[in-house]
Amino acid sequence: MSLVQRLTVLFSMLLGGILLLFGAVVFLLVNTVLLSQVDDRLAIAADDFIALSGITSLKQIQFERIPENMESNISVQVWGLNNELQDGFGPLGRYEGALDPASTRLTQPRFREVSHNESLLRVLSVPLKYGDDQVAVMQVGMPLDSIRSARSYLLYVMLVIWLYGVFIVGFALYFTLGQTLEPLKSIVETAEQINRADDLSRRIPLQGFETGEIGSLIQTFNKTLERLEALFTSQQRFLADVSHELRTPLTVIKGNVDLMRRMKRFDNESLSSIDQEVGRLTRLVGGLLMLAQAESGNLPLNFQPVELDLLLTEVFQEMHVISSGKVRVHLNEIDQLQVNGDRDRLKQVLINLVANAIQYTPQDGDVFLSLSRVGEQARIICRDTGPGIPAEDLPHIFERFYRAEKSRTRGKTTGFGLGLSITKWIVEHHNGHIEVDSKDGQGTTFAIWLPLINA
Repeated sequence: MSLVQRLTVLFSMLLGGILLLFGAVVFLLVNTVLLSQVDDRLAIAADDFIALSGITSLKQIQFERIPENMESNISVQVWGLNNELQDGFGPLGRYEGALDPASTRLTQPRFREVSHNESLLRVLSVPLKYGDDQVAVMQVGMPLDSIRSARSYLLYVMLVIWLYGVFIVGFALYFTLGQTLEPLKSIVETAEQINRADDLSRRIPLQGFETGEIGSLIQTFNKTLERLEALFTSQQRFLADVSHELRTPLTVIKGNVDLMRRMKRFDNESLSSIDQEVGRLTRLVGGLLMLAQAESGNLPLNFQPVELDLLLTEVFQEMHVISSGKVRVHLNEIDQLQVNGDRDRLKQVLINLVANAIQYTPQDGDVFLSLSRVGEQARIICRDTGPGIPAEDLPHIFERFYRAEKSRTRGKTTGFGLGLSITKWIVEHHNGHIEVDSKDGQGTTFAIWLPLINA
């Protein structure tokens, strides 16, 4: 059963239940009103007969005269406590049986519906007293044939209304829901086409549903497709980049091994080349493993108070040695600031940034480091005087394996494009963020923002 059919059945059953409840209330209300009118007439008639009745010497009740304008369909009986009929009036007044046999000896007035020879009577039984003693029971009855007919007719009308109402509303719901949920079919068809063709570029047209829940669902589904397409494209590029990065060192290693095999002796130059390429492969696998652990949440971070000024000074001294006079590394300003973080990972972040700055800055260039407090955050600046990064490359520099080849040539010491991805992950998992500002030919500036302890 389709969703439209299930919803139609559900709403039709709900409507049917509401109509049944409403019909029951209406039926009870109408029946109560009709019976109330009959009871009022019976009570008036009983009062009239009691007012015009008398008691004989034998303590029997008899009507001295009949009330004027008495309705012809009203019957009255007076029954003694010995179950003898003392007097009567009307079509059933002289009938040998009581109008309500179960109420000939009651002590309180009572209204009842009684079946009498295939007809229905409404009977009021009233005890009659002489002094403090009860001497008889008067029963006043009226046929309910008209009320029974009204009840039957009302039930028939409500049944017809219920049947036609449920049918018409069910048909209207089926048609309306079919039109309303039509975009869901497009979603299903698009998903099936994507599954068959592996084409994530397909999108579901809004078809006039720009607003409302259906429109929001379509837009959300399209956004999901866009993310899936981006992730799929990124995965393909990732596999291509990894394959490319692996191909070069493996080719070099295989070439050197073949050379030594032909020469039938070890060659120091070949062994050195193999060692360099194995080192590159080790760094690549290490970087990939770290990213995999980070994305899966399995990369542990040991948080503790970290003195940023001491950490930056340590990195400055180490990188000053590594620069080997190629560029000048400067420590401009430094504040005594403390953050909550993993010291080793934060040091890895700083070394990545400074090493990149040294690598891509020309001979006799400058790299500037600084640490300062801005509001409740610590700001670490790493600025170089290198060639800069083109504007079209800036949005992608934190992506894996991405390198701006126009400004940064690849060589044996060139990285794999993983360092900045790892750097960004570490900074963000310290509740901070990293910014980059660069202009082609004018250098690059990285800014790391970290929340201070007890700021």
